[in-house]
Amino acid sequence: MKNILLIDFGSTYTKVTAVDLAEERLCATAASYTTVKTDINEGLANALALLEEKIGPVDFDARYACSSAAGGLKMISCGLVPELTAEAAKMASLGAGAKVMKVYSYQLTEEDAEEIENLKPDIFLLTGGTDGGNKDTIIENAQMLAGISAEFPIVVAGNRNAAGACRKILEEAGKQVIVTENVMPRFGELNIEPAQNCIREIFLDRIIKAKGLSKASQLISGIMMPTPAAVLSAMELLAKGTDKEPGLGDLVAVDVGGATTDVYSMSLGEPSGVNTVIKGLPEPYAKRTVEGDIGMRYSAAGIVEAAGIGAVSRLSGLSAERAQQLLTLITDKTDTLPENEELAALDFALASLAVKVGMTRHAGRVEKVYTPVGETWLQEGKDLTAVEKAVITGGSLIHAKNIEKIARGVLYDVAEAASLKPRQAEILLDKAYILSAMGLLAKHAPDTALRIMKKELISYGIEK
Repeated sequence: MKNILLIDFGSTYTKVTAVDLAEERLCATAASYTTVKTDINEGLANALALLEEKIGPVDFDARYACSSAAGGLKMISCGLVPELTAEAAKMASLGAGAKVMKVYSYQLTEEDAEEIENLKPDIFLLTGGTDGGNKDTIIENAQMLAGISAEFPIVVAGNRNAAGACRKILEEAGKQVIVTENVMPRFGELNIEPAQNCIREIFLDRIIKAKGLSKASQLISGIMMPTPAAVLSAMELLAKGTDKEPGLGDLVAVDVGGATTDVYSMSLGEPSGVNTVIKGLPEPYAKRTVEGDIGMRYSAAGIVEAAGIGAVSRLSGLSAERAQQLLTLITDKTDTLPENEELAALDFALASLAVKVGMTRHAGRVEKVYTPVGETWLQEGKDLTAVEKAVITGGSLIHAKNIEKIARGVLYDVAEAASLKPRQAEILLDKAYILSAMGLLAKHAPDTALRIMKKELISYGIEK
């Protein structure tokens, strides 16, 4: 096997990447508009034609693909306590590459059921209770879901003593049910991989067909997965390495898109300070969060809401009034490119703030508390202060200027003293936009995928 084609069916663009396995090199990349509303193969054919213009005709030995087209993998989850099983369910969903539309806690209400009906998720993750603990809530929630007419698979990953009852209730209502291990079998203990595996299997079996991707899957030799799951896989490989090729160690990554900003961290995030106690659930080594309100076009207003128009004005050098005018323009016409100095300045400001806000929300925080034995620090989330690598990616950033300035948003800011963001880090830019492709390749040729990433990521030096 020599020539591999890696395909990413994105919400806007279909991206193709050609790799020569024998020479362990990236041959070329190309992209064309995704055509999911007609035939997704049209966009793929257009992208392949552009690829052929660069490298000539190629017979590919294998084709692997991921997808976030047609809205990606939309999920809703519910648990018992917000900080415990509900949070574990959210972690499981995000780690599987899903877009989490809603997370419910405690008992579902009639209003919740109506909202779920209207949201029409691709998958529902039903959790609640530790093994041997509370059974009533998850069973009552299963009964509520049984009364919803919308069709979607339900993954039951809660108290194992209630799993059988939940399955019976839901199957009698004609629902597709998959029962797996509890996401939190014991208090404070995470077990999210079994649920994630179920979610990925449903994605392959059902979602691909439902979203018109089955025609494309006939042309592909390998498993399709959600694009965010592919990026997460690439980041984990880049951090951990393989038996033959060392990784880079703990790292963070920010993927700024037009509608959302995804943030990844590969680190246990354990406390680095003395007298520090962890609050809440332990964090997974490989973690993904999604800021659904922050993006360069569709969600530009969310950046302003989070950071303020004053911050946009200051970073762009534009007046607040002019910045607001341009923001209205790009949110109305989301295909607007930064073709002049004003738009380029606005994009710089938006990208800088998207990275900063996204990383601040992803990283953990500490707060000082006083106990009978003296001063103690409470840590919630990951301590990323010692992480020394930061990867920046996203279609809107690969051609941006001043990447190192944009990337400073991942770093600790004295103005946010409680934040546990990295203190200093080497900035690495995914200029060829290959992370999702390398996540796909990682499943089949991890050593090669790792070496290509290490070769293609462009270092902008260490920022402090």
